[in-house]
Amino acid sequence: MFRKAVETPGSPVEGCEVAELRASLDGTTGAERRLDAMLRLGPYGLSLAKLLANPHGLDLGPLEPRLAEVLCTASGRVELAPPPLVEDLARLRGRLAVRPAEMVLIGRRHLRSNNSWLHNVGPLVGGSNRCTLQINPEDVTRLGLNGHALVRSAGGELVVPLEPTETIMPGVVSLPHGWGHSGTAQLVAAEHAGVNANTLTDDSVVDIPSGNAVFNGVPVTLSPA
Repeated sequence: MFRKAVETPGSPVEGCEVAELRASLDGTTGAERRLDAMLRLGPYGLSLAKLLANPHGLDLGPLEPRLAEVLCTASGRVELAPPPLVEDLARLRGRLAVRPAEMVLIGRRHLRSNNSWLHNVGPLVGGSNRCTLQINPEDVTRLGLNGHALVRSAGGELVVPLEPTETIMPGVVSLPHGWGHSGTAQLVAAEHAGVNANTLTDDSVVDIPSGNAVFNGVPVTLSPA
């Protein structure tokens, strides 16, 4: 961090010795010393010691505009409608005329899950942090479902426990990502394995302007498991 900063023109530590800067850092842990280094490299001349000496905060003055300084577009403007997106509008309008699938799958993110990182932490697996297929009660009745459903798409199929809820509209089902821990070495996660939502996505379908995989709005069919 310091090695690059001392060589950067205009840096608060330009031309200083790296060893001396490291020796001057405050903090009792590596994390505190790193925080001190980042504060010293900032534009306000701050340090960990200054923060600790002002527990109620520091007034750094009014905000100053920086957009012109950091904006790197050729036009010098915030380009809200770049040509690749504008050119794709015709395809979007064409899709509006296509009859939508009877059921589509969207993803879901759990606040206590952080993707899959916390699935091996016992107290955090449970409650709303479960691998279920959220579905509107009207669709449960219409499709004759009960407890679990077989979900099929062009990419694959899964058997998933149902979670009827009025918070999702008819015709849409929601499955969280980050699950499918069967056979892993993580003992807690393996006990609550869930299913891998990527099994239902089609790797041949991508968003044309970005080239990104399509994970939402996946056409699916549901039947009793």
